[in-house]
Amino acid sequence: METLEGKQAIATEAREDEHSTQKAKISFPVEIVEDILSRIPVKSILRFKSVSKPWLSLISGPSFHKLHSTVAPRTTALFFSAYDTSTNTSYFFSGARDGGSLANLMKLDNTLLELYAEHSNGLVCFTSRTYCFGPLYSYVLNPCTHKFFKLPRPPVNEAMDTCYLFGFDELSNEHKVLYFDVELIKPTTIEVMIFSISNYSWRKINVDLPVGMSRARWPYRTRLSVCVNSTIHLMLKSPLEILAFNLTTEKFSIFNIPPEAATLGMFVYPYKRNGCFIKINGLLGVAFYDIMGQNLHIWILQDYQNRVWVRETSTFPPNSQIRYGGGGPYPYDSISMDEIV
Repeated sequence: METLEGKQAIATEAREDEHSTQKAKISFPVEIVEDILSRIPVKSILRFKSVSKPWLSLISGPSFHKLHSTVAPRTTALFFSAYDTSTNTSYFFSGARDGGSLANLMKLDNTLLELYAEHSNGLVCFTSRTYCFGPLYSYVLNPCTHKFFKLPRPPVNEAMDTCYLFGFDELSNEHKVLYFDVELIKPTTIEVMIFSISNYSWRKINVDLPVGMSRARWPYRTRLSVCVNSTIHLMLKSPLEILAFNLTTEKFSIFNIPPEAATLGMFVYPYKRNGCFIKINGLLGVAFYDIMGQNLHIWILQDYQNRVWVRETSTFPPNSQIRYGGGGPYPYDSISMDEIV
């Protein structure tokens, strides 16, 4: 016969089991989990992505990439590539801005030493060829998850003068890749292929060109682009102006760079690189190097809608013996407002 003490022990054990079950069911809102993970170094995030499918989905999303780079700038990683000429293999690494060991992201076999990378909201898009004058292939890499994929070929007959451009549409919250064939530029229109990362598919549109735009003005180094405010920016020549393609409206526009920058660009670089774009703290910047004065001038578009530019100038030390090509030691990227790579 069961004693009173036994019944009390069974009841106590049942309450404890119920309490343990309730504790196991406790979960935090997604916003809190996302905020906590956004403050964690990349190496830890790589481990946490295997905790559960919801965590993997959260970490892989574009909104998390943007939050992580904003909330935890201390974990911002630098993107490196190296090329082995003996095996025709390209290697890709990431490293913390404050030092430490490099993380091996991926490698590509049978590639040429031709890597043009662009990044936007946590993802990196780069292109490469397998042989000289061969077709151009595009890849998208997620440095946080070490995942990458090769874009399918656009359904067009590729010519020699083609390019891929990368950007992020803030309205639809998705990454997009643009494919241009310069040979298909007509007097008033251009054929554009748009690849949606979320849909994993290409679609073709015919876009009207702005007044004053022609094939002769199309920038040769189209890979030197920057996406700001859901808009991809390219540098036109003769004269130097900015060609902008809005990923939301899917329309082109042209606007001027500062007059001082245009004058410096035409005077210093009649045959070489006409400056470059750089993204600084989420803003569009145009950089020009003054060879004679050893000054790097960067005009930052503080007010995008009203086209308000602010100039910042950095002077290299005398006799610094700068080694450069294409007209000057241009910046490749920025980490924060006062750190330029």
